Amino acid sequence: MTTISSKRRSGHIQESHGDRIFQIVVLVISVVLMAIVAYPLYFTVIASFSKPEDVLLGKVVVWPRSFSLESYKMVIGESSIWMGYGNTIVYTVLGTLVNLVLTIMIAYPLSCRETPCRGILTFVASFTMLFSGGLIPTYLLVRQLGMYNTIWAMLLPSGIGTYNMLVMKNFFQSSIPGELKEAACLDGCSDLQTLFRVVLPLSGSILAVMVLFYAVGHWNAYFNALIYLKDRSRMPLQVILREILLQNQELAQGDGTGLYEKMMAAETMKYAIIIVASVPVICLYPFVQKHFVKGVMVGAIKG
Repeated sequence: MTTISSKRRSGHIQESHGDRIFQIVVLVISVVLMAIVAYPLYFTVIASFSKPEDVLLGKVVVWPRSFSLESYKMVIGESSIWMGYGNTIVYTVLGTLVNLVLTIMIAYPLSCRETPCRGILTFVASFTMLFSGGLIPTYLLVRQLGMYNTIWAMLLPSGIGTYNMLVMKNFFQSSIPGELKEAACLDGCSDLQTLFRVVLPLSGSILAVMVLFYAVGHWNAYFNALIYLKDRSRMPLQVILREILLQNQELAQGDGTGLYEKMMAAETMKYAIIIVASVPVICLYPFVQKHFVKGVMVGAIKG
């Protein structure tokens, strides 16, 4: 008993043989899962720096073969890719801003106990996660509102993510003390002043998570563009990538003139475009990663 007590006071508790085995097993499984998840991305990187012949023949496994920058030169020289890149950046920035504003406008009132009928309103909002009008009614509504083939068709139909709104609502309920809101009201703050001066400054973690969720969703979105846009000059990057992949498949049905060179060029560009399209999201994640777990766990479990 004396030995155990002294070890506890010193902050060191001796691990049993079974605990060490369990930790080793967990570590091995984690490393294996990480390799399974990370290798496709790593392969895309090394394939983009290799010659397409080596990639198609399966020679690229661990390291690039016949190091080449031709794929990135072709990407830089392709004007349609940069056009789609610019459109995607605009849709992502504006769309994320619209998403945050609308989500906060709904989540904050539903988190306040004094809001009348907030239980019914929360149910109505949650009901849309299970049932919706469907594609055709939504398409007709977008056309009737005059948003077809405009930037608003890429922003407003997906203006609010119900799940994200519920997560933010639960975060406001569980993480923002009601006493702070009452103190702000006693100091003469209106509801909007309380929101901007008290609630939002204390909600950095959940805001960072929402920015990540919405931004990634807009960056990868392509279906709305296929449905609501007709001008190629307004198409986002993901649709341009889809066109390149489809062209790569159609090359195999060509007349054979320069077919091999065209297929090799398309195969090389495919990997380079994936890297170019993924870099912004990869660069964004480290800045919000520290808030990610905290914001999701607090907002999803409590409340």
